[in-house]
Amino acid sequence: MEHPTSVVEHELELNLVLSPEHSVPVPARLSYGSHDPFAVHITFHLDTGTPVTWVFARELLVEGTFRPCGQGDVRIWPTVSQVSARSGGGRRSVLCMALSSPAGDALLEAPLPAVAAWLERAHRLVPPGSELAALDMDGSLADLLA
Repeated sequence: MEHPTSVVEHELELNLVLSPEHSVPVPARLSYGSHDPFAVHITFHLDTGTPVTWVFARELLVEGTFRPCGQGDVRIWPTVSQVSARSGGGRRSVLCMALSSPAGDALLEAPLPAVAAWLERAHRLVPPGSELAALDMDGSLADLLA
């Protein structure tokens, strides 16, 4: 028996921080699906034409909206960022994501309110603590043994 899969996605613009004074916009898509209830996917649409997707624990992203967390390849923390005078000035809440790979390191800033709203939608799809129930273990085992 096949179970329906639901997905929650959100397109947003992140800032790739090049220096304290300079960043460039990077279009991205947040994606969460009931078929993979422990993970979030962030796809970056780069000028190369080939999108880059990072996958990591949903709980890491949730915790990172409140306090610094993670180690190694993915570190996340909330902060307040200065908005450029060109964009009206002021300060805004952002979620910093430090990503490390053999290809290099990147520091990205995402608008914290948008990420928090998307996480709320993901939690409605699969509430925290019910991830195992969302997995189709019998179907996956049957597919594996077929």
